[in-house]
Amino acid sequence: MKGQKFFPLLLVAAGLLAYQDSFTGALLRDDGESILDNPSIRHLWPIWQALSPPHRGGATVEGRPLINLSLAVNYALGGYNVWGYHVLNLAVHVLAGLTLFGIVRRTLLTPTLVSRFGAAASELALATAVLWMVHPLQTESVTYIIQRAESIMGLWYLLTLYCFIRGVESPHAEDGKWMMGNSSCRPHSRLWYGLSVTACALGMASKEVMVSAPVIVMLYDRAFVSGSFREACRQRWPLYLALASTWILLGLLAASAGRYRFSLAEAQRHGITRWEYLATQPGVILYYLRLSVWPSPLSLGHPWPIARTWTSILPPTVVVVVLLVMSTWALIGKTGPALPRRPVWGFLGAWFFLILGPSSSFVPFLDPLYEHRMYLSLAAVVSLVAMGLYWVAGRRSLTVLAVAAIGLGFLTWRRNQDYRSEIAMRFAAVSQRPTEPMEHYNLGIALAKAGRVQEAISQYQQTLQLNPTIDGVRNNLGVALEREGRVQEAVACYEQAVRLTPDDAEAHNNLGSALARLGRVPEAIVHWERAVHLRPDYAEAHYNWGVALARLNRLPEAMEHWEKAVHIKPDYADAHNNLGAGLLRLGKVQDAIGQFEEVLRLKPDLAAAHYNLAVALEQAGRIPEAIEQYEQVLRLKPDYAAAQDGLTRLRAVGK
Repeated sequence: MKGQKFFPLLLVAAGLLAYQDSFTGALLRDDGESILDNPSIRHLWPIWQALSPPHRGGATVEGRPLINLSLAVNYALGGYNVWGYHVLNLAVHVLAGLTLFGIVRRTLLTPTLVSRFGAAASELALATAVLWMVHPLQTESVTYIIQRAESIMGLWYLLTLYCFIRGVESPHAEDGKWMMGNSSCRPHSRLWYGLSVTACALGMASKEVMVSAPVIVMLYDRAFVSGSFREACRQRWPLYLALASTWILLGLLAASAGRYRFSLAEAQRHGITRWEYLATQPGVILYYLRLSVWPSPLSLGHPWPIARTWTSILPPTVVVVVLLVMSTWALIGKTGPALPRRPVWGFLGAWFFLILGPSSSFVPFLDPLYEHRMYLSLAAVVSLVAMGLYWVAGRRSLTVLAVAAIGLGFLTWRRNQDYRSEIAMRFAAVSQRPTEPMEHYNLGIALAKAGRVQEAISQYQQTLQLNPTIDGVRNNLGVALEREGRVQEAVACYEQAVRLTPDDAEAHNNLGSALARLGRVPEAIVHWERAVHLRPDYAEAHYNWGVALARLNRLPEAMEHWEKAVHIKPDYADAHNNLGAGLLRLGKVQDAIGQFEEVLRLKPDLAAAHYNLAVALEQAGRIPEAIEQYEQVLRLKPDYAAAQDGLTRLRAVGK
C-alpha cells in the first residue's frame, strides 16, 4: 500500500501525542542522586569523566557509563532544565518504537509467517509498535528521567536484533552465512552484523538487563531463520562469538559497580533472602501481565509483600512454571505440518522471561516490583495480542487494535500529568491506596523534600498507625521533627529506630547529630562510631564525627575523619571545606588553599568557601587574590560582616 511509507511518521506522531504533556515533569527521587548530586555530568570533556559515573551504592548511573554520558550531554546543552532531559527520553523511546516496527514487520514476512500474516505485515507491525509505545506501563521508563537507563538499554537491545535481521536478509549475503575472513562474506552483511555487535556492546554499557541479548539473537535465528540451533551455530558462529564477547564488558562494569552489593545488603538488612525474593517473583510476574492488559493502578513503587507462605508462593509459581514449560517446548521442540508456527510463540515467551530474568530471579532487590522492568518484555505481550487477534478476526482486528491504541494513549497522557511533581505522583498513589502504609510513607518523603515538613510529619505518623513495623519511618520522622526544631522528640524517634533496627547506619548517624545538637557530644560519638562500623564507607558519618571531635578540640582526630570522608566521597564539598579550615589552623596554608579551591570547583557559589580561601590567600601573602575573593563573598552575600572587615583591612594596607 502506498500509505505504508507514512507509517513511521504515524509512529512518531503517536509518541508525541501520548507524551506531549511530559516535558515539564519534575525531577523525582532517584533523579537527585544521579543528576543534581552527580559532578561527573557537569563536564562533557574530557569524555572519560562523563563516562565515569560516581560509585555510590544504589545510584542508577553506577556502572552504566552510557547513561551517565547521556546526562552529561543534557547538562552541557541546558544545565538542569528538565525540558531537554525529557526530550531525549522521548526521542529514545520513539526510536525504540521505530526499531520494534522494523523487527515485527520483517519477522512477519519471514517464510515461517508470511503465509498467515504477510498480507497485513506492515499494519500489524504498526499496531504492535504503537500499542507498545503509548502503553501507560511505559511512562516510568520515559517520563521518569533517570529511568532512561531502561529505555536506552531497550533501544540498543532492539537494534541488536534488528541489525542481525538486516544482516541475514542482506542481498549481498551468501545464503545468510557469515564467514569470517572469507571473500564470500559480502560487505553489506558484514556491516549489519558489525552494527549488531556494536549495539550489543553499547547496551551492555547501559544496563545489565542487556545480558540476554546474545541469547535472544540466537533464539530468533533458530525460530525464524535457521530452524535449529545446530544450523544457526554452523552458519554464524563468529557472530555469536562476537556477541558473547560483549559479556566481558558487562562483567567488568558490574564488578566495578557497587549497586548489586548495595542491593544485596539492603535486602539482607530487611530480612529478604535470595530464595524468598525468587519465591516472590512468580506473583510479581503475573501482576506485570495483569498491568499489561489492565494498566491500573500505576505507581512509582508498588508495595509488594515478600512471599513467605505456601499459599502465596505455590499458586503463582505453578502458573509461571507452566508458562515457562510451554514457551520452552514451543521454542525448542520439533515442529511438524500441524504446528509450523509454534516457535513463534516460544520466542515471544523467551523474550518475556529472559528480559525479566535479571530482576526476577536470585538477585534480590529491596523492591520486588517496578513498572520500568516491563519496558522491553511488554513488546512480547503486545505482539502476542496483536497476532492472536489477527489470527482470529483477520483485518477486522486492526480496528480493535486502533481503538485500543487510542485508549492506551489517553491513559498515558493522563498518567504523565502525575509526573508534574513528585508530590502529585505520591498523592495520586495515596488516593488509589489510602490504606497502604508505604504510599503514605513515600508521600511523606516527597513532602519533606519539598520543605512541607509539617505535612510530612503527618504522613509519617499515619504510616506508623497503619503499620508500626516499617523500617525507616521513625528515622525519617526524626529528621522532620529535627528540622522543625523538635530535637528532643527527634532523639526519641531515632532511639526507637536504632532499637528496632540496630544495624541501620543512617539512624545511628542521625541520632548522633541530634544528640550533638543537645550538647551530648560523647554520646553522639558512640553512635557515629557504630554507623561507621556498620558502613565503613559512610562519608556523612565520618564528617559528623569529625565536626564533633573538632568541638572537643581534638583537631588531628577530626581531620582524619574529614580526610576519610573526602576519600570516600571526593565531591563532598563540606568535608573539603572543614579539612581546609583544619589545615589552615595547623599552619598548612598551601594545602588549605588547595582544599578551598576544590570546594569552589564543586560549589562555585558557596560564600563560606570564598571567605576561607580569602583568609588563606591573605596568610600566604597573595593580597590581590585575597581581595578578589573577599569581593566575591560580598557579591554572593552582601551582609557577610567578616568578609567586609577583611576587605576593608586589605584595602587599607594597600593604601
